[in-house]
Amino acid sequence: MKNTVKFLLIPAVLACAAAAQAQTAGTWMVRGGVTKITPNVSSGDLSAPSLAGTKASINSSTKVSGGITYMLDNNISIDVPLSVPFEHEISGDGAVLGAGKIADVKALPATVLVQWRFMEPTSAFRPYVGAGLTYAAFYGARSTSTLTAISGGTPSNPTTLSIDSKWAATVQVGASFAIDSNWFVDANYTYTPLTTRTTLSTGQTQDIKLDPSSISLAVGYRF
Repeated sequence: MKNTVKFLLIPAVLACAAAAQAQTAGTWMVRGGVTKITPNVSSGDLSAPSLAGTKASINSSTKVSGGITYMLDNNISIDVPLSVPFEHEISGDGAVLGAGKIADVKALPATVLVQWRFMEPTSAFRPYVGAGLTYAAFYGARSTSTLTAISGGTPSNPTTLSIDSKWAATVQVGASFAIDSNWFVDANYTYTPLTTRTTLSTGQTQDIKLDPSSISLAVGYRF
């Protein structure tokens, strides 16, 4: 009889333990991994007195990243992605600039997302969708002699530049995969429709549609 009672209690205890570690209301989750941001650039020309064909392209950047998630209830969560600054190289992309490097800049996106998580809180696989706001901060821009030459600067007075920081909406799709009662793997994709303006010290400007997309992969712990 005692053995029978023990046998019946074991699944109940395990079920309670699993529920305590599930993605239920009040659960905190932290994660760490990598994120690759890829700008989907559509650039205008530099404003006068520059020449037509002075467009720009921006390369992708991969950095260490992570995030913090809090479950408001069994399906709705608040997520704050975190990362070190991303570094992007800006190159010429037009008849005049060709493919040479004209500048580089650091970017640090600050994002808050509201997520809807599908499936049951105890499910090993939980896909989710999210939407929120991003403040894309650009700083530390450095120009090259190529930009100085095409913009009308001189070696003694080289052209400098700044890129406007902007607010934009962000959408997300992703999923978490439980490894055990605490550890999980998280993968997600985000897209941010973002347009900004570059201003040169020579007075010229260039409007650039960045529309960055990102892919993140991380290992996390919930408690």
